[in-house]
Amino acid sequence: MNDQVGVGVFATAFIPAGTIVYVQDPLDIVIPPDSPFLQIPALRPTIDKYAILEPGERRVIGWDAAKYVNHCCHANMISTGYGFEVALRDIQPGEEMRDEYAIFNLGWTMELNCHQTEGCRGVLRPDDFERYCPVWDAQIQVVLRRVMDVPQPLWPLLDAETREAVRGYANTGEGYRSVAALKLGTVTAVAPL
Repeated sequence: MNDQVGVGVFATAFIPAGTIVYVQDPLDIVIPPDSPFLQIPALRPTIDKYAILEPGERRVIGWDAAKYVNHCCHANMISTGYGFEVALRDIQPGEEMRDEYAIFNLGWTMELNCHQTEGCRGVLRPDDFERYCPVWDAQIQVVLRRVMDVPQPLWPLLDAETREAVRGYANTGEGYRSVAALKLGTVTAVAPL
């Protein structure tokens, strides 16, 4: 994209709101907290840059272009408590795919490059997760109700339990798994809207 941002990921086709856009799959690199890789100084900057930190303090690096998705305070895709990411709104061909990095359990402050968008926070902080979780849950609940109404090419990559839970929430509005479940050391549920 440019020297400041680096690379990005762009939609090549129309992606309707509610489309599952990322599922962790067996090809992703999973680094457990006791991995010797974390002790190798030459590897640590790459791991810190590209890995998301999940509950259990395991790090996951996408094997594909997912690791190049940039942050935006008004992201068009977001992680869910179901272990996948979903499009928050319709994404047009050529539009950059942008995510909410505060959900990735960053333990440090990060200056943002999305200043051009209105409402940019300017900086990600470790406490952003708690501050914005209710907003994210409200956004996710809206699009999850549409998940069964749009094509889902990644549906087969979800395990049977997750498919059933998502189908159940989409049909009944009950059993929502809060994005707070992704916060290190937390398991939470939020009542449906």
